[in-house]
Amino acid sequence: MGATHVTVTIRNPAEPSKAWEALFLVDTGATDCLVPRPALDAIGLRPKGQRVYELADGREIQLDITTADIEFMGEIVGGTIIFGEPDAEPLLGVTALASVGVEVDPTNQRLKRLPAVRLKTAPAQTP
Repeated sequence: MGATHVTVTIRNPAEPSKAWEALFLVDTGATDCLVPRPALDAIGLRPKGQRVYELADGREIQLDITTADIEFMGEIVGGTIIFGEPDAEPLLGVTALASVGVEVDPTNQRLKRLPAVRLKTAPAQTP
């Protein structure tokens, strides 16, 4: 299976004119997005905390995180961004995809819009 890439813009919500655009790998195994640290520094984003992430090989590492506006396919969503190594490939995680109602079509490895963003509610309880 091939890799799916999409153009994404990461925007500083406090200063929307500060943005960084790149081709991101769509990673359905990643929860959050990952951006090289120098790109985040360049648009004025600073770490807001740290989170422990599990790597594909089972190791756990603690990484700096922040929040930003994530724009792709004509949509925008606020989300968690991981500060990656300077040479890291940018990753678009499933949280951003699901938040705007987009999923990966496994047959042709393309992104497709769902008819609506999924919103699951608890069934109504009868008295």
